[in-house]
Amino acid sequence: MRSTFTGTAGAYRFTLLAGAACLAMPGAALAQDAEPEAGDPEASNVIIVTASKREQTLQETPISVSVTSGEVLEQAQIRDVLDLQTVVPSLRVSQLQSASATTFIIRGFGNGDNNFGIEPSVGVFIDGVFRSRSAAALSDLNMVQRIEVLNGPQSTLFGKNASAGVISVVTKEPQFEFGGLAEVSYGNYNALVVKGEVTGPITENIAFSLDGSYNKRDGYARITNLNTDVSDRNRWAVRGQLLIEPTPDFKVRIIGDYGKIDETCCLVSTLVAGPTAPAIGAVGGQLDTNFFSYNTFLSQKPLNTVDNYGGSIQADWSTGALTFTSITAYRELKNFLDQDVDFTSADIVTEVRDQEVTTFTQELRITSDFDGPINFLLGGFYFDESITQDSRLTTGPDARTFFALLTGNPATFNGVEANFGLPQGSIFSAGPLTAEQYSMDNTAWSVFGTVDFEPADGLVFTAGFNYTDDKKDFALAGQAFDELANINLVDAFITGATRANPGIPDVFTRAQFQALPSAVQQQLLAAATNPATNPLLGLSPFQFQPPFLNIPNAVEPGQTRDDKLTYLLRVAYQVSPEVNVYASYATGFKASSINLSRDSRPSFGDYIPGPGRSSFAAPASPITNAGLGVANLGTGSRFAGPENAEVYEFGLKAQWEGFGFNLALFDQTIKGFQSFLFTGTGFQLNNAGQQSVKGFEFDSTIRPTEGLAFNFAATYLDPIFDSFTASPVGNLTGLRPGGIPEWNLRVAATHTHEFGSSGTKLISRLDYSHESNVNINNGLPTFNAGLGNTRIFDREVNLVNGSMTLQLSNGLEVGAWARNLLNDQYIITVFDGVAQSGTVSGYPSQPRTYGGIVRFKF
Repeated sequence: MRSTFTGTAGAYRFTLLAGAACLAMPGAALAQDAEPEAGDPEASNVIIVTASKREQTLQETPISVSVTSGEVLEQAQIRDVLDLQTVVPSLRVSQLQSASATTFIIRGFGNGDNNFGIEPSVGVFIDGVFRSRSAAALSDLNMVQRIEVLNGPQSTLFGKNASAGVISVVTKEPQFEFGGLAEVSYGNYNALVVKGEVTGPITENIAFSLDGSYNKRDGYARITNLNTDVSDRNRWAVRGQLLIEPTPDFKVRIIGDYGKIDETCCLVSTLVAGPTAPAIGAVGGQLDTNFFSYNTFLSQKPLNTVDNYGGSIQADWSTGALTFTSITAYRELKNFLDQDVDFTSADIVTEVRDQEVTTFTQELRITSDFDGPINFLLGGFYFDESITQDSRLTTGPDARTFFALLTGNPATFNGVEANFGLPQGSIFSAGPLTAEQYSMDNTAWSVFGTVDFEPADGLVFTAGFNYTDDKKDFALAGQAFDELANINLVDAFITGATRANPGIPDVFTRAQFQALPSAVQQQLLAAATNPATNPLLGLSPFQFQPPFLNIPNAVEPGQTRDDKLTYLLRVAYQVSPEVNVYASYATGFKASSINLSRDSRPSFGDYIPGPGRSSFAAPASPITNAGLGVANLGTGSRFAGPENAEVYEFGLKAQWEGFGFNLALFDQTIKGFQSFLFTGTGFQLNNAGQQSVKGFEFDSTIRPTEGLAFNFAATYLDPIFDSFTASPVGNLTGLRPGGIPEWNLRVAATHTHEFGSSGTKLISRLDYSHESNVNINNGLPTFNAGLGNTRIFDREVNLVNGSMTLQLSNGLEVGAWARNLLNDQYIITVFDGVAQSGTVSGYPSQPRTYGGIVRFKF
């Protein structure tokens, strides 16, 4: 069971071991290179996978899985999972307002980029260890053997965090022969990337490896007023491994890693300057409305630091036809960001988040490899995670003047302060606006298993199950410091009206209001909620950070309790040595997600606000009856309930000499899809009823001559909201979900020219990725609502990447590369301007990058 490194050209031989761990139920698909020819990185017919815990070629594996080898990663200059989408058509990766805010999407499903309380729908695993938040999966890809993308629900083998799919990154094991590589790349924007790895034996039964990477680049955009870059790169990572093989049947792999990101990210551009733009200018602020100028105006540099570290121990013991596997892992993630969130050079509001995540996982598994017709897998998994977050909003010195100008009268707030006895200059004064403290503890356990029955040669029936129990306990506390937000404008009018009318008792509390005759109540409410009689109502748009009702409380326990049995049924048949077919039905599950944000609100029913969020006129409800209400309390959600997925899939895989293809047809549905959308001043989290998608995935390889390979892959998606009545932009039932292109195409050509028998080769690669034109979203809650949900922005992607590498027989490689060679420009996504009604901001695509590389393998 020993692994060996052979040759300077980079050929590896790996012995297959038991698979990887996963959250809520291990069994990650693990693909292994089986002595690929050097310079022949895309020979998919020699890839061995164990997605169903059997050693099979990729063509024989009865699931839709894309495997990208380490050689392709090198040639295509794929440095992290953000770049991976250019070679995997079913995968989409979006990096938004910070380096740590990244979303993974498969077949149109995925979320969790901007809220640590939201569980991912796409699980990311590195060496079998689940990375529970995207910020923990962003290190540069170094010493990678392969990356597997499993499409569609994978809960039977991966549990509660794989309702949309799985990304599994597998790194190289230590080798028992000395070897390694050193690599330096330099490109435009002063991009410097340095990588290194070394491996070898310590003793006859112990091998080691060390690898590291350093990635630094100037920003490709400019903060004009601050004369500094934005959207730069500054990250490094190190990792050490030990492989201990005391006997041929027992081995232990120990991994420890540390990664650091310290970046100024990311560029936000203004797509539409709304009616608030003159007020921005009046306080000395600026906007650049040339979306692709790569210039912006901010009051401060956006900062984001990520510390991501941990370790794992995997032990595999084989005895007879059984293999026992244990995977133990502990990880910590620290994420800090400090940024201007109004995205103008006016100093209006900034945000700080300080987040920490600690995760412990333990998996035990037993798998069989009997000669008879029945084989099985049985295991258990335990997950324990704690999350803490301290965050705050701070108003700058321009905030008061800016908001006062929006009222139409620069002295508005002075008059309000005089009327309510507030200190002059206190409303929107420079200083703290809000402060929040969040925590969440999540424990989960699962048992899982699969049984394969092969009644006839080549015909395999598979049944699998996963039972998961998930518990979350969360606490949220918040403080709102703005004086205006602490006043309910309806209640304030009622208090003033009763004090001015000697015939009506003064009203200062809900009890006093409820004690009034019904007719008097209705008369007061009618006047208090009419802008013609209550001019204070015009100030309600400026109360966007009201007081927060802490949780847990006497009504809301601050916990979720979920459990679910998911299962898999599949039949696979080898029609001939070249052709395999399969059909499957599987269910998936994702546990409840928590809205760890200042926009967390009690659900309607636990609290029922009065007109204009009046506390005086609020009907009876558990929160009101318990005396827990706070000023301007509204309703929303504390959490979104579980997602439940199901997929019908039919696949055909074929491989002949010089030609092979894989085809998967699917009909996939997620009930209760967890929708998380920015509304202009906050985030809304709720369950989206039901969303489904029909489509197919196709990939093929053609080798017309030796040394020349063409790859073509396509994903077609036809999604629909079967039911989504309560979206932030209205009823979306029957509409196509935004942001999901109909077509995703990937085309690549690789040519290897050998210079006689010298061993020197020239490898050239050109690839093209296309996403068909699509509406970016289904409308923005503020901007599009005012336009009848018209003028929805769209996106089309056409990326060309290329590389050329000269490989010398002595292990030296020299090359050149370019990404986005034709400098395609497109909008990644858009959002309502923060506290700027009618303004639309967004993220422009990255411009062309290029450079040269020198690599030495030994």
